[in-house]
Amino acid sequence: MKKRVLLSTMVLLAVGVIAALAAAPPASKSSGGKPEWSMNATIIEACSCTMFCQCYFNQEPMGHAGHEGHGGGHFCQFNNAFKVNKGWNKDVKLDGVKFWVAGDLGSDFSKGQMDWAVVTFDKAMTPDQRKAVGEIVAHLYPVKWNSLTTAEGDIDWKAGKGEARALLNGGKTAEVALKGTQSYNDADKPVVIKNLRYWGAPRNDGFVLMANEVEAYRAGDKPFEFKGTNGFMITVDIASTDAVKDASAKKGY
Repeated sequence: MKKRVLLSTMVLLAVGVIAALAAAPPASKSSGGKPEWSMNATIIEACSCTMFCQCYFNQEPMGHAGHEGHGGGHFCQFNNAFKVNKGWNKDVKLDGVKFWVAGDLGSDFSKGQMDWAVVTFDKAMTPDQRKAVGEIVAHLYPVKWNSLTTAEGDIDWKAGKGEARALLNGGKTAEVALKGTQSYNDADKPVVIKNLRYWGAPRNDGFVLMANEVEAYRAGDKPFEFKGTNGFMITVDIASTDAVKDASAKKGY
């Protein structure tokens, strides 16, 4: 009986999170003037596009020729590993939580319709934290998905000078390993793209370019793996008082 109750609770939680991701509530303030929710997070991100991902400037991903087990066509298969630096949603604290978004933007996202995504919450997150993050991520990525599911797993997240690595379930489910690029006039400084919007976040500290040594999603029926393609680190900031409601602002164009 306990197992049945636990399973039912997990199913209801997953349904609630997916609903929050699919249809974000209107942005608002709390009664005291403080944002109802806020998130400052650093993302280790990589995708199948070449450096730098053309999706930030166009309405379709780059075209791929069929090779190494991958079919041809336009797609952007990605892994985004998050670590929240500081955040909250109502009375739920989010400082230090980790989660992962993997998927494929599809061949044409001009109308804000993407292909599929899986949001994986770190096992250390509480049910309230998962729901709270789901509501915020719906504003960060204000788009529609043909398929949107949730999961849980163990997330390892490490970032240092010139490199970053994230593992989902020890790399069995997903992996991102980035190596930094160097400025041509200062070997100690990375190459950073400034003044470019990241999806629904109104603020970021710049795209720190870091080509991936590997970016892979190894679970489900749509696994993928790429080496030497686009990657970057970025710290984004978004709050209920300035959250983007219009999907047309999703990637800065």
